[in-house]
Amino acid sequence: MTTRREFLQHTGLGLAGLTCIPLRAMGKAQNSFHTNFVFILCDDLGYGDLGCYGHPRIQTPNLDQLAREGLRLTDCYAAAPVCSPSRAGIMTGRNPTRCRIPDWIPPRSGIYLHPQEITVATLLRQAGYTTCHSGKWHLSDAEFFETRPTPGDHGFDHWFSTQNNALPSHRNPANFVRQGERVGSTTGYSSTLIVDEAIEFLHNRDEHNPFALFVWFHSPHEPIATAEYYHRLYADVEEQEQAIYYGNVSQMDAETGRLLRALDRLNLRESTFVMFTSDNGPETLNRYRGAQYSYGSPGPLRGMKLHLYEGGIRVPGLIRWPGHTQPGQVSHEPVNGTDILPTFCAIAAAPLPQDRALDGASLLPLLQGQAVDRPKPLYWRYDRALSPAKTALRQGEWKILVTPDGTGVELYNLREDPCEQVNRAQSEPTRTTSLLAELKAIHTEIENDPISAPK
Repeated sequence: MTTRREFLQHTGLGLAGLTCIPLRAMGKAQNSFHTNFVFILCDDLGYGDLGCYGHPRIQTPNLDQLAREGLRLTDCYAAAPVCSPSRAGIMTGRNPTRCRIPDWIPPRSGIYLHPQEITVATLLRQAGYTTCHSGKWHLSDAEFFETRPTPGDHGFDHWFSTQNNALPSHRNPANFVRQGERVGSTTGYSSTLIVDEAIEFLHNRDEHNPFALFVWFHSPHEPIATAEYYHRLYADVEEQEQAIYYGNVSQMDAETGRLLRALDRLNLRESTFVMFTSDNGPETLNRYRGAQYSYGSPGPLRGMKLHLYEGGIRVPGLIRWPGHTQPGQVSHEPVNGTDILPTFCAIAAAPLPQDRALDGASLLPLLQGQAVDRPKPLYWRYDRALSPAKTALRQGEWKILVTPDGTGVELYNLREDPCEQVNRAQSEPTRTTSLLAELKAIHTEIENDPISAPK
């Protein structure tokens, strides 16, 4: 078997440019007043799965409290309607097509986040941050990171990660890898283990340096396992699998609350930017019975995971940054996963890469009560989408979706019609033509990106 060292040497990049560099060795001034970052990501959590987004039954008191304390985004989007591309967009600030990650990454598929991609963790580490990833990675096809770049190679000083899902289930997973070493058997649920690691990182960090902590839950990706306490919260729900799903969301919420309370105990609330979101819409398939739909909810939106309709890409988004966000604040400004890198870099005063195209925009104007200065519209491409359209673009309140042959065009005004019920492509011919031309131009530019990973 090819080793990871041999693989990296074969790429021509070697280990020297990829290994973690101690913060003091980088010549960066230690800085105690920089903003810290905690970025919490769920897996397959639907737009309508939280109480603060209108779910009538699922109990999410901690996230509801986070919404009351900060900013709730009504138009927050994933970079793709499926996990791995969405995560690539978060990490690189680039449309996942540029990264050659078109779909979820199966083991041994030859697909992974290439070393030439520059991640937000790398940029923050270069700016003097201590970085940590805890949870699901899914940007590698190596089951135990043996032959591919690891989270450590992509900017994380400390990492405790799984290649994809927690296996054999969320209960007692045995596939975590810590700093390149297999952890083996564990006792507990994945969401608890992930937060345990995150809290330990907070306690053990160098307090003279700011930190960036990425907590990426497996929940509520199916098939799942839920602790009995949270299952019992929904004893009145007739379908046991549905009660397990609801309980899994509540268990994730409880662990999020535990992490936020740890920030409070360490007096880090006021200096920490916290963001919570999901990698895509709710699961389309029920993995328990093979039925068409799972128990996740897109709320009122059309479509689910794997669709380019809103239910596949619009996700919950909560931000708390004391002194910048206001309690109970709500924003309808469109936000995308690709915005994370430019936003965090703007806050941290970390220079952006100048040798490649970025698709995200800094959200600092939004946090200052202004519109985001977005140089290009939001754009999605997913060739295996269950929706007829495989590409979509949003500019302002308008969204256009297009089939691969260009004959199927849908146009929606998302302010008037967020559920995408009235196709206005025929009644708005000028707007349709303009947006179609813009979509095609972005599509072509991304296809020809000179920095893209090798095909």
